[in-house]
Amino acid sequence: MTRARRALAVGAVLALGGSLLAGCSAGDGRETIRFTFSKREAIEFMTDLVSQYNASQNEVNVVIDTSGVDVVSASFVRGNPPDLMLANYNMEVARFVARCTLSDLSGTTAASEMNEDYQPLLDQYGKCEGRQSALPYSVMAASVIYNKEIFEANDLEVPTTWDELLDVCDTLQAAGVTPFYATLKDDWTVGQGWYDYSIGGSIDVLDFFDKLAAEGADVSADSETSFSNDFAEPMDKMQQLLEYTNADAASRGYGDGNLAFAQGKAAMYLQGPWAFSEIAKTSPDLDLGTFPLPMTDDEGDLKVRVNLDLAAMIPDASTHKEAARDFLEYLFEPENIEAYNASQLGFTPTKSAAEPDDPRIEGMIPYINDGKIYQGPSVLVSKTIPVFSYAQLMALGGSVESNLATLDADWARLAFRAPVQKENAE
Repeated sequence: MTRARRALAVGAVLALGGSLLAGCSAGDGRETIRFTFSKREAIEFMTDLVSQYNASQNEVNVVIDTSGVDVVSASFVRGNPPDLMLANYNMEVARFVARCTLSDLSGTTAASEMNEDYQPLLDQYGKCEGRQSALPYSVMAASVIYNKEIFEANDLEVPTTWDELLDVCDTLQAAGVTPFYATLKDDWTVGQGWYDYSIGGSIDVLDFFDKLAAEGADVSADSETSFSNDFAEPMDKMQQLLEYTNADAASRGYGDGNLAFAQGKAAMYLQGPWAFSEIAKTSPDLDLGTFPLPMTDDEGDLKVRVNLDLAAMIPDASTHKEAARDFLEYLFEPENIEAYNASQLGFTPTKSAAEPDDPRIEGMIPYINDGKIYQGPSVLVSKTIPVFSYAQLMALGGSVESNLATLDADWARLAFRAPVQKENAE
């Protein structure tokens, strides 16, 4: 497609929402495509980028739709999906991949620039053989947030083994400092933090779920691979670490945690980079850093939790694939994708991207660069399984054995009902 991208068109109009149908054309004769975007915190940034694209050429008009994944799912059922999706890559979205309803993006320049370390994470949710159905756009990395001033005041180094972590906690506690601030009232903070970090720092998450899928409906405490067998030790250690938290952890939520941590009421906090902006509202100059939670005594086991915060997809049913690809290539131009990730404290999943320069997340850079990453086990199960609730119960002192056995039973029941997935595509 010929583009006059750099000749800025004065007065280009950006249409918000889904008011124009994908089959329409813009008033000036340009081809209109519907672009869905699911990250609400970044709507302003993406709206501006869409506006810049619309003003940079005279052939395609992009309409941005921020109505959410539920509306997108319904549009697939109606046979009128968006022309381009930029959405969180999870169980809900990846089912479109497994059903081979997305077009192959392997021939795009964007695909050629993809960091291959992320392909296994894409495939972990399912794949359509022979197609590159999705391209990662933004990767969020999460680990322990720590207060550098408190560490320095107590002459502490960042721990890299389990024993070192316990020593740090004991030293802080002896000095009258709460080692970890926990927010157990909100089950998602337990799931994405305490549960995910404990498991991801202990086992090979990718390998575990591959083996679990092979077990299928036969999963139980007696299986070679099961939640009961593989997660028991990490959960026991999680409960041990939770003894080093604030006394009121059971009644504290996410907002409480951000405020308390900003006020210096604990040395460490198990949250992702999204918490930094909230902490900064109270203490903008607080010196913070990050490190992976050590769960073994082998430094080689250190890994960072990541999630594919955004991935780009073009539905097969779109009648505007070429126009959608043109905009996709624009989104993935280095200055655009890197600016987006810098604005969100994300990592850019391309081969040539520069490292993030925010000191708060630099502690995770070596692990990202070396591919020492895992997806959170809490998000690798169907939403019909209340894994956050089970994680919360264990964090509050509930039986590890009982909750993991329930998780095994839930998995087996769901696997028994699941249809056989097609492994090939045209």
